[in-house]
Amino acid sequence: MTSGLIKFVRPPSPPTPPFGRFRVSDSRLKGRRTVDSQRCGGRSLHRTAFAATIIAASLSHDCPADTATLTNGSKSPTPTAMQWPTYRGNHRFNGLAAGNWTPPFELKWKFKTNEPVKSSAVVANRIVFIGSDDAHIYAVDLDTGKLRWARKTGGPIEAPPLLVEDRVIIGSDDGILYAISAGSGEIIWTYETGGRIVGSANWSPSEPSNPHGSILFGSYDNFLYCLDAKSGKLQWKFETDNYINGAAAIADGQAVFGGCDGFVYAIAVETGQVQARVELGSPIAGTAGLADGFAYIGHYGNQFVRINLANEQIDWTFEDRQFPFFSSPAISRKRTVFGSRSKRVYCVSRDDGKLIWTFPTRGKVDSSPVICGDKVVTGSDDGRLYVLGLDKGEEIWSYQIGEAITSSPAVAGNIIVIGSEDGSVYAFGPKTPPAFPENADAQ
Repeated sequence: MTSGLIKFVRPPSPPTPPFGRFRVSDSRLKGRRTVDSQRCGGRSLHRTAFAATIIAASLSHDCPADTATLTNGSKSPTPTAMQWPTYRGNHRFNGLAAGNWTPPFELKWKFKTNEPVKSSAVVANRIVFIGSDDAHIYAVDLDTGKLRWARKTGGPIEAPPLLVEDRVIIGSDDGILYAISAGSGEIIWTYETGGRIVGSANWSPSEPSNPHGSILFGSYDNFLYCLDAKSGKLQWKFETDNYINGAAAIADGQAVFGGCDGFVYAIAVETGQVQARVELGSPIAGTAGLADGFAYIGHYGNQFVRINLANEQIDWTFEDRQFPFFSSPAISRKRTVFGSRSKRVYCVSRDDGKLIWTFPTRGKVDSSPVICGDKVVTGSDDGRLYVLGLDKGEEIWSYQIGEAITSSPAVAGNIIVIGSEDGSVYAFGPKTPPAFPENADAQ
């Protein structure tokens, strides 16, 4: 335990919601529905994050021709051109980046840690924050790849960080959520759970009962937690029937997540009460993306689905080969792109789930794609980072790292940052033109 650990008296439980087995509670459930939890957690996949003041700035609409809006017509905060403050770019986790790349790219720098990097990076103020299986979170200069600071936790870090104001929020396999100063790396507060934390946290704006906003995250103790963003104090916690491996996407005052119990939940951020619950029948390891009242998510039953959160119905189902989906989707205005353990990247119609294109790789695609303008970037277990065309799925550029890439891309301006299981963090940018002396033609 760190000296910064804060202990809290648990608040009283809110009234039991309509679903008796799934409730906000501090007591364990009896007679649980059994799911093969080892399948859900066989390789824990990180998903999530969000920043407050850093993301408040609006951005130009290079990518946003594809930007989805919420059901109330308002836009979720999105990353500015040089910021990537969350795992999927914003609190809806739709995987959209600002700008538009012009390949070819080249390796700008490589930062070495001591163990595989399965965490995904976030970026703010030209600093990259990322975790490693060596139990450290690192702050690295975006321009040079030089270390700013490192902070050790009590276990491997697969979860991506979350940036909220001047703090980095990150979970660890030691079961503790850490709030760390982004500038110095000092621990501000910690909150201990009863299991591993492999999905990243998310941030919800202030509610009437909480002016500081809320931090939401899941744990392998089966609970979704909601903490006060400033103090780290528990506001409520919601118990499911199995591990929570992914993260909770947030829109319209609801936190939406899938569990290894095979259900997708929508929980009111302010009260912790169930708003929707949809059974998919198989463990869910990844994180949902949200757009216009729909949740997009894959599961261990070899299907990728769109869920209507208003009527709690599955709107469409995509199924190709008998392999599960761990990857989280990138959602444009008309298309949804995601990876599969079938060694493929899929692009389907957002409206009806019909296949538009498929791109084959040589390894599982647990990495979650990012859409930027007319291009898609993702990693693969074949050790390559790919840039594909969004229209037809053709390969535009790739880079052979060598070891598996389960980390997902962070995009800051024209820089792509990603981790690899070789233990390194990589940054790629547009290839620098060769420098020619003046009057080179004359010479």
